[in-house]
Amino acid sequence: MIVSEPQTKQKEVIDKPAQIVLGFDPGTVATGWGVIERGRKHRLLGYGALRPKKDESLEQRLLFLFNGANELIQSYHPTVVAIEDPFVGKNARSALALGRAGGVLLVAAAQNNLEIANYTPRTIKSAIVGRGAATKEQVQFMVQRLLGLQEAPKPLDASDAIAVALCHLNRHRGF
Repeated sequence: MIVSEPQTKQKEVIDKPAQIVLGFDPGTVATGWGVIERGRKHRLLGYGALRPKKDESLEQRLLFLFNGANELIQSYHPTVVAIEDPFVGKNARSALALGRAGGVLLVAAAQNNLEIANYTPRTIKSAIVGRGAATKEQVQFMVQRLLGLQEAPKPLDASDAIAVALCHLNRHRGF
């Protein structure tokens, strides 16, 4: 009988794929976007605003947003798209337009087989600032602090979108 020594197996290090979240703050005049990569210290990869021409029809502005969302998805390869739900205030017409803008962003994410998460404005503000009635400027300030940025991200639409992505990362820590 031959006895051999057991061979020790080296532990395989399996890298988790990076979680990249593309956050959107929908609007038909400006749709803010922000991309964050999860890490011990989250890393801001990019941000900005999609701004369709104001004199174009609603359909053309929505098409612009759809194409812009697809370009961002192809550029950053997010694993999740997080979108702020429309706020229904006094102006139902505005809420409807915001819902349509959010809808085309949802379709772009679905077309690319991405996970989708939706958050209310109050949930986002609570996750970032600690209170649901925070102002856009307070959200912008906290985004800057949480990510250790030298300057506050501008415009406010972009800092709101970054906040949406951060909200998602904070709510799903166990990825």
